Amino acid sequence: MIVGVAQDGGVPHLGCVKECCREARSDPARAQRVASLALRAGPKLFLIDATPDIRSQVATALGEQGLAARPARLPVDGILLTHAHIGHYTGLVYLGRESMAADEVPVFATDRFWAFLSGNSPWKRLVDGRHIIHIPLAAGGQVELAQGLSVEPFRVPHREEDSDVLGFLVKGPSRRLLYIPDIDDWSRWDRDIAELAGTVDVALLDGTFYAPSELGARSMAEVPHPLVTSTMDRLGPMVKQGRRVVFIHMNHTNPILRRGTAERREVERRGFEVASDGMELPL
Repeated sequence: MIVGVAQDGGVPHLGCVKECCREARSDPARAQRVASLALRAGPKLFLIDATPDIRSQVATALGEQGLAARPARLPVDGILLTHAHIGHYTGLVYLGRESMAADEVPVFATDRFWAFLSGNSPWKRLVDGRHIIHIPLAAGGQVELAQGLSVEPFRVPHREEDSDVLGFLVKGPSRRLLYIPDIDDWSRWDRDIAELAGTVDVALLDGTFYAPSELGARSMAEVPHPLVTSTMDRLGPMVKQGRRVVFIHMNHTNPILRRGTAERREVERRGFEVASDGMELPL
């Protein structure tokens, strides 16, 4: 289940006075949580990334009855981290003593990411207090989360100030899903996204920006995400053959987040999809 679709800052975005965020402030139904994926297998629940919206995301994934049935101080059975940018790991703070005081939540992370968490406050207090424990992730390996549910992490090029950056191939009993919420332009990767996406049933891909104009005076060189238009050009033939490509991790400025825009209609006309909070993707 998709439990968030926005880029790290969410919608409304702090300090934004554009129409996209003014509308979301006046109408909470237009707000968007930060991108995250909930993986469920029977009673077990795993999250890909711990966003600033983790409290409501866990509640959405479980429902009230599921929340009540969880073991004490174990909100989820594990959290898989893609990288150390604010929208992807800072929700871990809610596992600490100031909030839930969780008990040994498994955190699947690379050794470099774990070294960052265990070596820097406030994250190291989560480690020292055993609110979180490390389950190592290595690119190219495979981790079985539950019977019939496994993940295969792989490296992707993106800013690596504090950790390396991962995408995930998620394998269920009958279907496969590709999850790449953050990556630099496809040309910077040593893998062919069309070839990889062609091996799965659905690909959830970085849809941060539709056009460079969204950045205003900033240069795309600072945040070189693949443009939605570029991804559609690369994967158009595959989508025409029936493969599903769903954009996720949209910046607050991205017009495809809002229904009825010309850009959203163009995405849908070409056979692509825009992720929505609550979207179910059975595996």
